[in-house]
Amino acid sequence: MRPGLLDKLILGAAAGPFCFGILIFVLIFVAGDLLFQAASLIIEQGVSFSVVVRLFVYRLPEVVLMTVPMASLLATLLGMSNLNGASEITALKSLGIPFRRIVRPVLLVSILISMIALTLNETFVPIASIAADKLMKYEILKNQSSAVQDKVFLRDEQNGELRRVLYIDQLDTAKGTMSGIMLHEFTDGVLSSTITAKDGVYQNSQWWIEDGRIYTVNPEGDIKLLLKFERQVLALKISPQQLERSTRNTQDMSAHELWTYLKQADGVAITDISKLWVMFHLKLAVPWACVIMAVLGAGFGASRRSRSGGGVGFGISVVIVFAYYVVMSLCRAFGESGHISPFIAGWTPNIVFALLAVYFSLRVDRI
Repeated sequence: MRPGLLDKLILGAAAGPFCFGILIFVLIFVAGDLLFQAASLIIEQGVSFSVVVRLFVYRLPEVVLMTVPMASLLATLLGMSNLNGASEITALKSLGIPFRRIVRPVLLVSILISMIALTLNETFVPIASIAADKLMKYEILKNQSSAVQDKVFLRDEQNGELRRVLYIDQLDTAKGTMSGIMLHEFTDGVLSSTITAKDGVYQNSQWWIEDGRIYTVNPEGDIKLLLKFERQVLALKISPQQLERSTRNTQDMSAHELWTYLKQADGVAITDISKLWVMFHLKLAVPWACVIMAVLGAGFGASRRSRSGGGVGFGISVVIVFAYYVVMSLCRAFGESGHISPFIAGWTPNIVFALLAVYFSLRVDRI
């Protein structure tokens, strides 16, 4: 479908503010976090400028994608406000064009942007985040960071085929201990067995796990308890330091990787994995906030009677974004504590602000 004159008018009004929004919000995040961190590394720790630049480049993709929903809100709010200020929205309505037709190009383009953001979050951003974590830990901090890691994963592949997935709720490389252990074994790429244990300790160049269970998994995916054990050797020939280097933090995992693990852990997890479920839903929900913010900004901007400038529009955008992240933080806290389901915790912010977007969009036609 080729865009018509109306679509070009709406998208043209929002294109400039969108680019400005990406730029200004990235600068805010960079100035507030990355530049301060970079200055601290150079001045206080004597880290070379080239290493700091690499860290900055690795962190930048995540920051840019984080600002996309904010820029979408600012773009449509300012774009529609400008059109409304020039009485163009009124003129379109006088021609019998409903607001749902006016906002259609905004909706379609924002869906496309959300799909791109979701794809990058699943592919490029995790790789960049892992590179930044490795750079910070092994080239900048020189292993001076805490020896305790929470919720780490290890994938063991051979000739491109997955052999095992190890999840550790807490790993202490200094003491050589771990807790909340879950090991998935694969045969020909299919899950065949699962071992869980409450604790583990590295002794005599071997990992010993305690108070555990072994489950078998048939080809249909049914899980059956095979036996319980008090103590046995874990088939993991790797030292705590090597394990630390090989494991990944859950924050750096894609939604697909989290989903794969969580489905395998369903029914045999010995630790609370509700936090991981909340994280999974948030990884899916946040990119789609771009669509909601774009429609909300369009409805709010078109319904405003004020003819105030871009500064006020920018301030309103900041307030709305702040409110979104407050709601998201509250829902995340309730979800991780088990008071609400992870699905509700992850998607409630989008649902609440989608209802606001619908309200303001319907309000335009009534004004």
